[in-house]
Amino acid sequence: MTESPFDDIRRLVAAMPEADAEAAGAVAARDAELTKPAGALGRLEDLVAWLAAWQGKAPPSLDRPLVCVFAASHGVTRRGVSAFPDAVNRQMLDNFAAGGAAINQICATYGLGFKVFDLALDVPTGDICEGPALDERGCVATMAFGMESIAAGTDCLGVGEMGIGNTTIAAAIYAALFGGEPAHWVGRGTGVDEGGYARKVAAVEAALAHHAGHLDDPLEVLRRLGGREVAAMAGAILAARMQRVPVVIDGYVSTAAAAVLHALDPSALDHCLAGHVSAEGAHAEVLERLGLKPLLALGMRLGEGSGAALAIGLLKGALACHRDMATFAQAGVSGRAAS
Repeated sequence: MTESPFDDIRRLVAAMPEADAEAAGAVAARDAELTKPAGALGRLEDLVAWLAAWQGKAPPSLDRPLVCVFAASHGVTRRGVSAFPDAVNRQMLDNFAAGGAAINQICATYGLGFKVFDLALDVPTGDICEGPALDERGCVATMAFGMESIAAGTDCLGVGEMGIGNTTIAAAIYAALFGGEPAHWVGRGTGVDEGGYARKVAAVEAALAHHAGHLDDPLEVLRRLGGREVAAMAGAILAARMQRVPVVIDGYVSTAAAAVLHALDPSALDHCLAGHVSAEGAHAEVLERLGLKPLLALGMRLGEGSGAALAIGLLKGALACHRDMATFAQAGVSGRAAS
């Protein structure tokens, strides 16, 4: 039987490591000795245990957190699905390089590494209404490129994206994976008017009709309806799992990459957190379907890794409390009285 390029991806998914329960237990044991009532820091305590479980060490670290933004362009934009022209793609990359975007300020504030990956930005993917976005080899190669994004090392990865038209792409992926009326998954994106919204819905409907009969395989959904940034984010999330790096996912489009992996194996996102719930479309429903409880709900819909970066800042605060708080014995504070 001839092997498919996708078979390499399936083998990686089948070989994903599990969480380290011993490391999580060590965090819980220390937490019980810290100068606070049991459970008083709520979810912050769970987050530190989660970090430890996936890094495989206690205490965990956040010494080299990294936010990666993957940028790509889409052939479907010629159908008028965005309020902004394709030229914004290159202009925003220049803005990132100059330090002028929101994500630059957030990463600088919280001491996060920041990388941007140009995924053939001047070569749009195929129009999903007329054919596949990518061929199989191109999709796998882009996933492999995303896997290399953490080659220099990190102890926590935030994944984000930038690309005019990619909320249309994400809506098509969700409709293919979850079913229902295409309009249910389509949101306002960059702020399209009624005409733009109608064109987005029509594009998703046309794409699903064109690819009908080929969308039972999540990887086929990715290559036919996705984009280079979605494929690269899926690769980065998978590579992080293989290297025991916890992942914080950004918003509506980033979650589409996660949804493809989840459809391959429901445990594929156990090392992931949702940084925030976006104001875009049906993001809250998607997160619920994936079993991801967002850390933040700020009404954001910017993309570019902004929600993931803010959430990593929250993780740093949680870890600082766990690592640097005094224990009852160190502080000379009485513990809970015996009952």
